[in-house]
Amino acid sequence: MPTPKKSTSGSKKPLAYGAVIVVAAGLLGFASYKATAPDSSSANTSTSPAAEVSADPQAGIYPELAKLARRDADDKLAVGRADAPVVLIEYADFKCGYCGKFARDTEPELIKEYVEDGTLRIEWRNFPIFGEESENAARGAWAAGQQDRFWQFHAAAYAEGAKEKGFAKDRVKALAQEAGVKDLARFMKDLDGEAARAAVAKDQEQAYGIGATSTPSFLINGRPIAGAQPKETFTQAIETAAEQAKTTAGAGATEDKAESSEDSAK
Repeated sequence: MPTPKKSTSGSKKPLAYGAVIVVAAGLLGFASYKATAPDSSSANTSTSPAAEVSADPQAGIYPELAKLARRDADDKLAVGRADAPVVLIEYADFKCGYCGKFARDTEPELIKEYVEDGTLRIEWRNFPIFGEESENAARGAWAAGQQDRFWQFHAAAYAEGAKEKGFAKDRVKALAQEAGVKDLARFMKDLDGEAARAAVAKDQEQAYGIGATSTPSFLINGRPIAGAQPKETFTQAIETAAEQAKTTAGAGATEDKAESSEDSAK
């Protein structure tokens, strides 16, 4: 497994989520190492704790991690309804081969099956861990997003062979052009601006804070999943989370109705 280079815009200081999150972070970090090791023939079929999805809808879910979903309707790096019952948060690096595999093979199917029907929202978090070119691509993705072309940039940067060409600034600019970014001068200014650096650093700090040590790492309604797992792993997690959300919403509606009846009886 390639050793991630130290980033200049983020630290590995854990966020203060409480003792239970230390356990979740440990699982995610360990599974992330195993599931993304490029020399392992079983990298995409990891059965580590953070990759397993139990039939118990509460198993492996950490409410504090679920709260990391931003649900901002104006988030340029997200797709899907802000009020979708399930939120998948993806922490990824454009230089990561397994991130590219997920982006090409699995994510489009999840979007078609779950985002388009309103069940799922996907929120991207830039997690550059392989040095300067990772940072360039991350800030480029953010800058493309400011012109509503994040997902087009995402597709171009994760296309077959794109990673091998590197992410020097001229290459990132070419990807922006390929993605249909109209104002390339603004793009380059945004790429090197403080807002881009701050946004990437914020995402990076969050990833380190939950114990992610490599990419891709995911949270699905507070359930950690590490690595480019088979589609079935994500499908089961999404459907379990959606069912749990429906049950919770139903219980809340019943409770509200009961309280309303009590108030009427007074």
